[in-house]
Amino acid sequence: MADVDVEEFVENYVDVERFQGLCRDCEDYEKNWSCPPFEFEVEDVWNSFNKLKIIAFKLEFDDEELNTVFPDKELEFVLKKLERMKIRLMNEIYALEDENSLGLFLGKCSLCMKCTREFGMPCKMPFKMRYSIESLGGNVDQCIEDIFDLKVLYAKDNHLPEYMVFVGGLLYDKK
Repeated sequence: MADVDVEEFVENYVDVERFQGLCRDCEDYEKNWSCPPFEFEVEDVWNSFNKLKIIAFKLEFDDEELNTVFPDKELEFVLKKLERMKIRLMNEIYALEDENSLGLFLGKCSLCMKCTREFGMPCKMPFKMRYSIESLGGNVDQCIEDIFDLKVLYAKDNHLPEYMVFVGGLLYDKK
């Protein structure tokens, strides 16, 4: 965990236009309530808090896992299974939240089997749904490298990376 000033974080790592532009290429764009485009100004979220607690944990793989060449579908399955690690991170963040803070989760919201946004309906769990740092324009890869001295790695060529980093956060000290 690391605590940073929101103003400094925004200055160094937030580029809403760039990252929301990248979101446009995602299959969940306009289909998940935690994904852009939003009906609010993202800058207003950042500007509502003084501090950001960045919560990151690293999951390492053993030699057998690293040496395995996964068929495409199997690698996809393994990576989806690892997304369950999000639950651990989400619970940690929920436990830290209070009325003067806002949790930021990893990736898109996956609380519902199918997001109601796809059907033009309001979120069924707005009290639990959270945005990710990326969806609010944050460059998580660069921030993790600079603050934790870790490079964010991704699966490639049908191999798991040496490790994966799961990142969320807590905006706190409300203005």
